[in-house]
Amino acid sequence: MTLRALAGEVNLTSPLLHLNHPGSQGSLGGMNPFESGVRKQIPAVLIYVRHRGHVLMLHRIAPDRPEDFHAGRWNGLGGKSEADESPLETAVRELKEESALDLGSDQFQALGVLQFPNFKPHKSEDWVAWVFVVDLASEAQPPRLGPCPEGKLHWIKDEEVLGLNLWPGDQLFLPYVLKREPFLGTVWYESSQVKRHWITGLKGLKAH
Repeated sequence: MTLRALAGEVNLTSPLLHLNHPGSQGSLGGMNPFESGVRKQIPAVLIYVRHRGHVLMLHRIAPDRPEDFHAGRWNGLGGKSEADESPLETAVRELKEESALDLGSDQFQALGVLQFPNFKPHKSEDWVAWVFVVDLASEAQPPRLGPCPEGKLHWIKDEEVLGLNLWPGDQLFLPYVLKREPFLGTVWYESSQVKRHWITGLKGLKAH
């Protein structure tokens, strides 16, 4: 099964994905912290739209969102899954909401999965993000974009993406996105800096 097929079928709200890890704390009566409710796992997606050597990036500078956890950062598009949504369904919906690009699910290519343990410690939240790529190379010009409620959208040259004010962990996996090489990874943050990480390419798989 390809990554894209798996992403279309897996429901990330399933308790089967609420896995323990060495950094887990606060279990009740020996229970797994996700089962006890001490820790939450938030399913989400990241989407990188490509067009002829450029990547669509979101600069999180919305003036009406001063408390935005990502304020000032440059991110791919995406967001949290709704209940009973597959990662693929989330990606289609989030891209439309954030850019007005209304694309068919067959244009989304699943490329990887990222885990961010205790990413939002003030909420006791771990995040798991499925990463998708959309290639619009067949279009002569970049498509028109709608306003984004979370900031401003920009087409950034591939070679300039890693120079943006990204989350430090994005520097670790974006080279795989730019090469369209499937990957898996975990990034542990502490005070907005990468404490440790594990990223591995899946050269035996190809995005389709």
